[in-house]
Amino acid sequence: MRRCKHLFVTDLSSVLHASASEFPPAFALEFAHSFATQVADFAHRYYIDPIIHDTSYNPVDTITWAIILGLAILGLIRLLGRLKVSIDDDLVLYTLPYILVGSSLRVIEDADLVAAPWRYLLITPLIFFLVFFGTAACLLFTRWIWGEKFHAKYAAIGIIWTAGNLAFLSSVGLKNGWVIAAVFLLGSSLAGVFFFLRSRISALDFLRDRFNMMIIYSHMLDASSTYIGVDWFGYYEKHVVPTYLINLTGTAAVMFPLKLAILLPVLWMIDRSLQEPSLKNLTKLTLITLGLAPAVRNTLRLALGV
Repeated sequence: MRRCKHLFVTDLSSVLHASASEFPPAFALEFAHSFATQVADFAHRYYIDPIIHDTSYNPVDTITWAIILGLAILGLIRLLGRLKVSIDDDLVLYTLPYILVGSSLRVIEDADLVAAPWRYLLITPLIFFLVFFGTAACLLFTRWIWGEKFHAKYAAIGIIWTAGNLAFLSSVGLKNGWVIAAVFLLGSSLAGVFFFLRSRISALDFLRDRFNMMIIYSHMLDASSTYIGVDWFGYYEKHVVPTYLINLTGTAAVMFPLKLAILLPVLWMIDRSLQEPSLKNLTKLTLITLGLAPAVRNTLRLALGV
């Protein structure tokens, strides 16, 4: 009986030893594989597929890109600070051509003038990084060559780059040229109302700042292009909140009050809360970009019929 018991104990210890040496690693591998699969599915669903198929934004990637944008702004401020490049009014103004660079590059993809996989670089958010690093490279290059007098050369590169993009797009042909005038007139008229009211209503006194007025103007152009594109041409909005409100109201005209309801208090708070000039100017340049870039892209798409 003892011998049998001894054999039983020996066999049991072997089983336990086998369990300790084989089952946990197998379980760990299965868990790791399952976790990796779920992460890959999540990444494809919320990040990769929207880029490859150029579909609408979702809450996950919207929040992610917003966070990355904020971090990029802070990183750029630190980089330019170390290089002793002042983010002053002149730098903001001379950077505006690069907004047109980004918009025209995006339309090149819309027009199917670039094949995969290179076309993915021209789809949000990858195009943000492309234009961001391209702009930074032009800035650093001209600053290195021409020193403090780099601004005009820096802007000139952006203008030439934009002209090249538009020349490339000319092969598509203009189909609805009147849209350019329509967006410009509608956006200018609405912005003109605030230009008139800012000197007559004390609550709008902060719009006397030229960059604040440029932000309103650029976003009125964006709202105008969205309204014409959705209501007149049957295009659709990609962003989460605007899509919900357009579906709720049945018209993209809701973009006008939506943008004003957000921008007016935001601009008022920026002028009162941001004391550091570089951060304030770069924040306003970002807001101009968020309005002017889609406005130009939408208008070009509609005009070219792509």
